[in-house]
Amino acid sequence: MPLHAVPPSALVLTGIISVQLGAGLATRLFSQAAPAAVTGLRLWSAAALLAVFGASGLAGALRAMARERAWRDAAVVVAFGVTLGIMNYSIYQSFARIPLGIAVTIEFLGPLAVAVAASRRPVDLLWVALAGAGVALLSQGGTSQAAGQGGPHSGTRLAISGIVFALVAAVAWAGYILLSAATGRRFSGSSGLVIAMGVAALAVTPTALSAAHGALSRPGVLATGAAIGLLSSVIPYRFELEALRRIPAGVFGIWMSLEPAVAALVGLILLGQALRAGEWAAVGCVMVACAGAARGSAARAAAKAESAASEPARQPAGPDVIPPPPAS
Repeated sequence: MPLHAVPPSALVLTGIISVQLGAGLATRLFSQAAPAAVTGLRLWSAAALLAVFGASGLAGALRAMARERAWRDAAVVVAFGVTLGIMNYSIYQSFARIPLGIAVTIEFLGPLAVAVAASRRPVDLLWVALAGAGVALLSQGGTSQAAGQGGPHSGTRLAISGIVFALVAAVAWAGYILLSAATGRRFSGSSGLVIAMGVAALAVTPTALSAAHGALSRPGVLATGAAIGLLSSVIPYRFELEALRRIPAGVFGIWMSLEPAVAALVGLILLGQALRAGEWAAVGCVMVACAGAARGSAARAAAKAESAASEPARQPAGPDVIPPPPAS
């Protein structure tokens, strides 16, 4: 069945499930390869697959950039790729230390911050407060899955470091959203993403190779890494891009707020990571905050469009930022 015949809601939900299955598969692979090595596998395979699917556009973009000596465009796409590498590395380090659902919930603070940063509406303070309440709930019970690895103090240290890595991933995701919009304005189609994915793969290569310790020579590890790249990057990007052609960005953002809950369910089913009641409440707080912020972004976008239509001489504002598929 062609993608344009699939309902947008099914495309978005399938993309979300695919991302989190990839994250769960990556976490299981940590028993055979270090998180840094798995990060490399994910990015190398995703870069190769995206390059195959977008080879013609990629070649044209690279030729145009070299011919025109577009150094600013090159700087933007390189920054985009480095940020993507940091985001993937950090979230995989977080997955190795705290439950999948908690890590993804914290990571979603990045797009939430971008969504409310430009707002002057008092209601957006409610979403910030709700997200803050979710983080507070996580800080009270986030060590449950990390304990038992060298004693309770070791478990606490693991949980804290896992939360810190998830926060780094959140900051990187916020930067990624902004750089994604800047890259989209400079490169046509998916060529900017393909170049950025290649840059990200190169950025993590030294760390991935140093942490591999021979794991990358095992065919099973390589095959699983390729599957992770397909599930975590290629499938969700393609499905969500098609959905965004047919639904408003605000609706897309609201549907994407399901991601933390799906991550928690995948963690429970695939990894046996049962969350406490307070942790589920924290996931719910952040989900509601993200959905509310996405709805507010849609309202601001509609107001901008209406204002631009009524004032044709005025310079149009840049496109609203849409969160890309997450690093998890």
